[in-house]
Amino acid sequence: MKPSPTSTGRLPVGLLLAALLAVPALPLHVSAQGLKIAVGDVGLGIGDVCRLDGVRLNFRDRCLDRVRGLNATIWSPHDEATGRVEGLALGLPLTGADELAGVALGVGVAVEDAFSGVGMGLLGMGSGRSLRGVAVGGLGVGSGGDMEGLMVGGLGVGTGGDIRGVVVGGLGAGGGADLEGMVVGGLGLGLGGDLTGLAVGGLGVGVGGRSRGILVGGVGVGAGEGARGLTVGGVGVGSGGELEGVSLAGVGMGASSITGLAIAGFGVGATDIHGLVVASAYMKIEEDGRLRGVSVAAFNDVRGEQRGLSIGLLNIAEELHGVQIGLLNIAWNKPSWRVLPLVNYHP
Repeated sequence: MKPSPTSTGRLPVGLLLAALLAVPALPLHVSAQGLKIAVGDVGLGIGDVCRLDGVRLNFRDRCLDRVRGLNATIWSPHDEATGRVEGLALGLPLTGADELAGVALGVGVAVEDAFSGVGMGLLGMGSGRSLRGVAVGGLGVGSGGDMEGLMVGGLGVGTGGDIRGVVVGGLGAGGGADLEGMVVGGLGLGLGGDLTGLAVGGLGVGVGGRSRGILVGGVGVGAGEGARGLTVGGVGVGSGGELEGVSLAGVGMGASSITGLAIAGFGVGATDIHGLVVASAYMKIEEDGRLRGVSVAAFNDVRGEQRGLSIGLLNIAEELHGVQIGLLNIAWNKPSWRVLPLVNYHP
């Protein structure tokens, strides 16, 4: 008995053709820009398809309006990048857009305006206005505006705006405005505005504004308008304003005023000091300045008012209201016995 077609699992040819014809044809759009196989904007685009929800493959974008899904390109956009990509932007090796939200991967990633998400560029990654999320660049990461999140650049990280988050630059890191968070520069760090958080520079750290937190520089640390917290410089620490908290310098330290604990390998100088100062060689108070607290140095040179205690080999005070302990002690405001060995006192 001859087996029926159904018993062998095979369909008659006529039935198969009927099934295929019953399936609606997928719209196919061909233009000078590219090939679009999609229902509406959902489907596959090959070439310079302007709008698509799905998978878009193109050599180099020219008319990109919006892609939601995967946008894969070989080269960077013609002229200025346009459009928005939401999803995955893949550069083989380069990719870019005006705005990008999602994940961007490539040898190089460039966003004309704003990026938010996770981006990794083997050579580098940059945006014109803002970076938010995680950005990693083999050579560097840069933005013309703000950065927020985690930014890692093999050589450096730089922005013209604010930084909020964690920034790591293999050689250096820099920002044109304020920073809130943590920044590490292999060689150095420069910031135009205020810093709140932690900053570490292999050679140095410079803050144009005011620092609140921890500053550590292998060679030096400087804050233009003052620093509050812990400030450490391998060689020196300097500030155009006030140093408040704990300040440590391998060689020297200078500031408009110092409040708290200041320790330097060689010398400390300020107009006003309130607290405890320890220096192996020299402590100096500028003219019309004040020492209120304790200073321990080989030579304590108070060219203003001293209210407190100075301990050293040589202690000199223009106006003493306290105690000097040392081999030679001089208080020019005393009516008599201005120069005394061992101890000098004036109420």
